[in-house]
Amino acid sequence: MISVVIPLYNEEQSLAELHRQLTATLGALAEHYEILFVDDGSRDGSWSVIESLAADDPAVRAIRFRRNFGKARALDAGFVRAEGDYVFTMDADLQDDPAEIPRFLEKLKSEGLDVVSGWKRKRYDPWHKVGPSRIFNWMVSTLTGCRLHDHNCGFKLYRSEVVRNVEIYGELHRFVPVLAAAKGFEVGEIEVHHRPRTFGRSKYGWNRMFKGFMDLLAVAARTRFGRRPMHLIGGVGFALSWFGAVGIAVSAVIALLGSWAVAAVAMILSWIGLVGGLVLIAIGLAMEWQVASIPTAAMDPSDWTGRIRVQDK
Repeated sequence: MISVVIPLYNEEQSLAELHRQLTATLGALAEHYEILFVDDGSRDGSWSVIESLAADDPAVRAIRFRRNFGKARALDAGFVRAEGDYVFTMDADLQDDPAEIPRFLEKLKSEGLDVVSGWKRKRYDPWHKVGPSRIFNWMVSTLTGCRLHDHNCGFKLYRSEVVRNVEIYGELHRFVPVLAAAKGFEVGEIEVHHRPRTFGRSKYGWNRMFKGFMDLLAVAARTRFGRRPMHLIGGVGFALSWFGAVGIAVSAVIALLGSWAVAAVAMILSWIGLVGGLVLIAIGLAMEWQVASIPTAAMDPSDWTGRIRVQDK
């Protein structure tokens, strides 16, 4: 079974046409399907359109939020309720082309992938959206090791076990392939046809860039150092302590040369660096002991790739 999860906010004009295109594509496949709309607190007539679609098509299901909670929350709600073995996500603005769905399925099955992410090589978006997005994609690939051309693309396909085992919150929706790769799932990408926006307006804003960068730092720390916090926190602490110790020695030399005012300031800063570094090292050790105290049997079974006569308790 195929589930198509569509988060939306104020997209009433595009929903009927999106549904028509989806049913035309999905109806031609030899699999059952469901279309799951998640109305993220729309203030226009989106919900009325969805109700009308659901009345005429039993494959349409829907969730409605009381207010706008954000795309990550909407996707998470859709993932929890999706019943398919294959779960698509796509935007409701008609820029994602439903005709691409068979190509996603073919790539996932033929290459044994768990996630297929869309790549909008040719984009019909304004320059102030495309430029920052390309920089962001490069940073995500570099910092996380999950190398995709278009992490921001909302058109993706997941096996059901991926969406069951990857937790998203805040604004981590664009990092689902990164989080999946960190758990050992196989991630690939496919070039997709990106269409110009016909209805509505973009929800993109400059504040999204700042939030995305903060989320990137959090995800990079979580995926690369989640099981070895001492490497991150202790590493920073060691660097601070080293510079602090060197600074103390240099400050002493400066004092001996008679520059007491300069030496005093340098000595204070150096001691702050040394003590701060030692505190970070202590925190890193404490976190390392906490991670080490988690018994192997209690670790998340979603991290396992297989089992033989082993049952979850």
